[in-house]
Amino acid sequence: MIEQFRMYAAYNRWANRAVYEETAKLPDAAFRENKGAFFGSLHGTLNHLLAADRIWQKRFTGTGDAPTALDAILHDDFAGLRAARETEDARIIGWVDTLTEVDLSAAITYTPLTNPTVITHALAPALSHVFNHQTHHRGQCHMILTALGRPSLTLDLIYFLRSEGTRWL
Repeated sequence: MIEQFRMYAAYNRWANRAVYEETAKLPDAAFRENKGAFFGSLHGTLNHLLAADRIWQKRFTGTGDAPTALDAILHDDFAGLRAARETEDARIIGWVDTLTEVDLSAAITYTPLTNPTVITHALAPALSHVFNHQTHHRGQCHMILTALGRPSLTLDLIYFLRSEGTRWL
């Protein structure tokens, strides 16, 4: 199972880079335009993804800064947000590379921001959630980009595996 999580971490970085590369082509007004996604704009959605990853990494590792709101704007400017995303993706990959099968079955305990009750369960389902959450909101980013007239992105896992991720085939 650990190899699957390593694959997801590498795929996550690959897909995030594709979204950020296309987003970088937009004028700032389009980056901030509310297109009806859960967090409104690319600006809001990409900040949410970074915020959520930092919250989960703090829960998983006990280190790093974590915002106290899911809609936190961690970086108002695109360049700062992009640099922070790249750093966070490297952090996730580095941490996942340290995990063992025993770690994946170990219990973690945390308190969600949206429902402050203590939760305890194995690490593996929470880590699965983190990667699924990224995919979910990247889909919203894809929708926003196409609504803004940008070409459709190829973000499917299988395309990652056929390009940079051949080690997992």
